Amino acid sequence: MGVEFENNVVVGKSVTLDELMQNEKFDAVFVATGAGLPRFLGVPGEHLNGVYSANEFLTRVNLMRAYQVTAYDEPVYDCRDRDVIVVGGGNTAMDAVRTARRLGARTATLVYRRSEAEMPARLEEVRHALQEGIDFRMLTNPVEFIGDQKGWLTGARCVRMELGEPDKSGRRSPVEIKGSDYVLPANVAIIGVGTTANPLIQSTTPDLKTTPRNYILADPETTRTSKRGVFAGGDIVTGGATVILAMGAGRKAAVHIHEYLTTGAWEPEPAVTV
Repeated sequence: MGVEFENNVVVGKSVTLDELMQNEKFDAVFVATGAGLPRFLGVPGEHLNGVYSANEFLTRVNLMRAYQVTAYDEPVYDCRDRDVIVVGGGNTAMDAVRTARRLGARTATLVYRRSEAEMPARLEEVRHALQEGIDFRMLTNPVEFIGDQKGWLTGARCVRMELGEPDKSGRRSPVEIKGSDYVLPANVAIIGVGTTANPLIQSTTPDLKTTPRNYILADPETTRTSKRGVFAGGDIVTGGATVILAMGAGRKAAVHIHEYLTTGAWEPEPAVTV
């Protein structure tokens, strides 16, 4: 179909959005970079060896074939006969803890700060995890990761929580129970508490308007942004959502990019808040 692929390009570092349009003379750009920047807990000890984001852990296991330990150099810390904890309650956290169990973890523990009723993971994922022997530590939150003198993870200091009033999501907010801390043994800790928008394009394109959470502001019907000729869709606009919604945004973008290139018309900035 005549599509050209340019590899090894990081827009925002190798080239900016303005350079693509001004120097390389592209008439329109569609930004579909997703929202894959891992979020961490911001607690002491997250720098220790053995602490991963769920994104990195699952990428190393699947794409870098850590599951074939005899055929490939280990691209992930060996989980066999070790204690693994996964922090989070969503489907990605569930994928990570079940994967750790299948890699031979001695214990595979899911640590979640709310109760099981508030977990966003699919019910069948929870059921299958329980069948596989995953240990669920509900109403528990890590406040520090502990390591040895060589910088390797040995445990997580956790506190017990109780549920308070509902927050913006409608779920009851977890509140720490004072004096309830204890140490959970861990050689590997995987953080699966969600992702956010990578700021590269937004930070290098001053006239591209963003939401308070740094997602790109775009009209949901046309995918048009505040910058002339620039369209955006998928998770970089909506936050973490579904593949179907992202594909739909791509189809909308194709229609409206064609319209823009054909007519040259660019309507006023979208008055959309996300």
